[in-house]
Amino acid sequence: MLTLVLNSGSSSVKFALLDPRSSEVRLSGLIERLGSDAASATLKTGGEKKQVTLKDGTYASAFGLIAGELDALNVRQEVQAVGHRVVHGGEKFSGSVLLTPEVMAALRECIPLAPLHNPPNIAGIEAAQLAFPNLPQVGVFDTAFHQTMPPVAYRYAVPESWYTQHGVRRYGFHGTSHQYVAQEAARMLGKPLEDLNLVTAHLGNGCSATAVRGGHSVDSSMGFTPLEGLVMGTRSGDVDPGLHDFMARQAGLTLTQIMTALNKESGLLGVSGLTNDMRELEAASARGHERAALALDLFIYRLAKTVAALSVPLGRLDALVFTGGIGENSELVRARTLGHLGLLGFKLDEHANQRAVRGQGGLITIPGSTPALVVNTNEELMIARETMRLVALNP
Repeated sequence: MLTLVLNSGSSSVKFALLDPRSSEVRLSGLIERLGSDAASATLKTGGEKKQVTLKDGTYASAFGLIAGELDALNVRQEVQAVGHRVVHGGEKFSGSVLLTPEVMAALRECIPLAPLHNPPNIAGIEAAQLAFPNLPQVGVFDTAFHQTMPPVAYRYAVPESWYTQHGVRRYGFHGTSHQYVAQEAARMLGKPLEDLNLVTAHLGNGCSATAVRGGHSVDSSMGFTPLEGLVMGTRSGDVDPGLHDFMARQAGLTLTQIMTALNKESGLLGVSGLTNDMRELEAASARGHERAALALDLFIYRLAKTVAALSVPLGRLDALVFTGGIGENSELVRARTLGHLGLLGFKLDEHANQRAVRGQGGLITIPGSTPALVVNTNEELMIARETMRLVALNP
């Protein structure tokens, strides 16, 4: 009962073949530089890695390569379905769906909400449907998990017509990761998910935090786009909207230049002037680099402030979950974040926190504390599980 999980980007395809029941990964890979003559793939199977050059840089060639690898491993007949990561489903999709012609038409209507992400997602789906015409294909949306947010959480205080005519509202992202780690946190805590109020913090180059009540998202830090919210690797997070007009008048920047700066030249990179890599920033800060130290301080302070704010819709906070590349590996970020959150009852277990790196998760607080824990996210597995759930419901 294998599932092929695909994440199609503008110049890359990330994929994994796995068993959603056992979590075993049989094949995985990354195909890069699509759209160019230098397209290539890195494939991993059975603990071995190999590099392959594509005959051309098309999606068709990429999925032909994947199909060939399935044949080489003699597993194509075991593949039951294909699951696709789709960035934006707008208000149209509150859960995963079978990718019918009607759904594909609705996805195209969502392109204005995610003009950089949805077109390659759609192109990848269409290529996969041609490569695997006999398999059911399922779309799993980054935004779907957050469709349970109430209007008080997702509406902006802007003219009504902006929302009704243009869909301007808070959507939230990283939903697949937040959903997965909430489920895993409940399992690790030994409590029913429906009885838990959690804040999940997905921290990587992109960062978001979500209030999860009874397994459902009720608020999240990202908004209309992934730019809102926390300080990130190269994204600014929250800024005053008036900044756009100010920089246009004072610095003569165009709207495109301002948005490029906020998305690609800000965040940890912009403040530190060094890098968006948290490991390098921690090392530079330890050496006394003042801007690296400030970038760390900003990142941690804004994270702690957001966790506290997301406790409001929960009423009580049963646990804080750290995940993502930074959340799973930076003991410093976790320790200092909890240090800001004593008012919520967090008390760090220093030894447990130091152990929770490089794939090791678990509780990082002492007995009697509000629990904080590290959960390793697995978006591919969550997509595979959602895919097989949909297929089982639609035999």
